Amino acid sequence: MNKYKLVSLVLAVALLASLVTVMKQRQTTAPVDTASVVFKNIYDRRSIRFFKDRVLSPAQVDTLLRAAMAAPTGRDRRPWRFVVVDQRAALDTMGAHLPYAAMLIKAPMAIVVCGERTPRVPEAEDLWPYDCSAATENLLLMAQAMGLGAVWTAVHPYPDRVALVKRVLRLPENVIPLNVVPVGYPDDPAQPKRKYDRDNIHYNTW
Repeated sequence: MNKYKLVSLVLAVALLASLVTVMKQRQTTAPVDTASVVFKNIYDRRSIRFFKDRVLSPAQVDTLLRAAMAAPTGRDRRPWRFVVVDQRAALDTMGAHLPYAAMLIKAPMAIVVCGERTPRVPEAEDLWPYDCSAATENLLLMAQAMGLGAVWTAVHPYPDRVALVKRVLRLPENVIPLNVVPVGYPDDPAQPKRKYDRDNIHYNTW
């Protein structure tokens, strides 16, 4: 056997060995069941009201907002506007005066989800509350997936709460706050609630 045939044989053996290794790796690595991962994230989401003394990074906040703005929106209007609040004075003021939002006093930050009213569209036909609700749910689910905690605290449609948040954050007249979402690292033993109920399901007719 000449040296060229010997080199060819060595290369062929090496290639075969590499292919065998790759095939073994593929066999031992189970495929990711994306549906199960997504369902578990949805099913395990909790409303978190207690937070650790730890700040979020700008990259984490950006990821939350990107997820929020991936929500569906009627007529593609995208009326959502977001105010990221990490100034202690603003958080404490809202926490002291908004019902059910006292956790803001301990939260490292909050994201206020707002809707910008569409000009010349009657209020009854403006879809901003629905679009912003979808965006909020995306935000909450993304927080869960990132190991963070969050909770939806309502502002709209309560006039006194809307007025307070608009004043504290200096919102324009046509921008309405839907909710305030405290976000942080959870320090809360709360367990997810199991809300599935067959009695709420109907097929074809009631």
